[in-house]
Amino acid sequence: MSRPDVDALLAAFRAELAAATTPEAVDEVRRLHAGKKSPLKEALRALRDVPEAERPSVAAAVNAAQQTVEAELDAARARLDAEVLAARLDAEWVDLSLPGVATPRGARHPVTRTERVCMDVMRQLGFELVDGPEVEDAFHNFDALNIPEHHPARDMQDTFWVDGGLLLRSHTTTVQARVLEARPPLPIKVVSMGRVYRNEAVDATHLAMFHQFEGIWVDRGLTFSHLKGTLAFVARALFGQDRKVRFKPKFYPYTEPSVGVDVSCGVCGGSGCEACHGAGWVTILGAGMIHPKVFAQFGYDPDEVSGIAFGLGTTRMMAQSTGVTRIRSLYEPDLRTLQRLDRGA
Repeated sequence: MSRPDVDALLAAFRAELAAATTPEAVDEVRRLHAGKKSPLKEALRALRDVPEAERPSVAAAVNAAQQTVEAELDAARARLDAEVLAARLDAEWVDLSLPGVATPRGARHPVTRTERVCMDVMRQLGFELVDGPEVEDAFHNFDALNIPEHHPARDMQDTFWVDGGLLLRSHTTTVQARVLEARPPLPIKVVSMGRVYRNEAVDATHLAMFHQFEGIWVDRGLTFSHLKGTLAFVARALFGQDRKVRFKPKFYPYTEPSVGVDVSCGVCGGSGCEACHGAGWVTILGAGMIHPKVFAQFGYDPDEVSGIAFGLGTTRMMAQSTGVTRIRSLYEPDLRTLQRLDRGA
């Protein structure tokens, strides 16, 4: 066998490599000139037919040519890959100094923010948060709270009944009933909050579903003075020192005596407007000393323990603090209202 013409093989390789203008074309040249069936591989397999005296020099020349082919292929592939990347970066270039298109920032619902404010105030007085079911039974919603069947107060809290004699709770006082039923050690200082439901006419300031925030404090020796002092602190902490506060007699079946707490309207400053129905005052709290019959219902001795209970409508409170005149807008799927309130928070 004659000695292989390594220079001719390299020349043919370089001619085809020069014509390769894409990474895929370079891969094809690699297959032809560095693959198992390439001329250089065939030359190595044919070394057995080369005279023994010439074999070392022929092998060295073929091996050197193979290394040259691999090096030039790698260099060509790297150059073309860099060109492809540069073209892609040029085509997909983005000016990072321009303002981006970002997803709008979310925010807590204004009623949720109000609940958190209320909770921050109550924690200052040592109250802790407890929770309870929204679907209740009549015992915890009415009977345990001194509202027996046919009591007029059931008409005032007409709610939504569901299968099995259950109902949607008409107030968060149901949680207080469950706390007293569990009989934790004294003193008991808990608050509850959440949705409540009333089957009533819907207008600008009333809905069939709204939010309440309630608390009880049970211990030995509590008096009406504790109640009034606590309510005054809560009202001023929530609504500010510039708002006038007044107490008035009220009736609640589960407290005796009972009071209501009003603050001067935050929208009109007390002159009268749609938000306060022209009265200049808005009732924010209902409260009283826990009724002895409620204590007796859960096995407490009314002569040994006493307690205060209070509740406020967080929906109305939020509307008053932000100037919302239509409470219904807080629950409608209109982001414009919520975004406006978020910007003003």
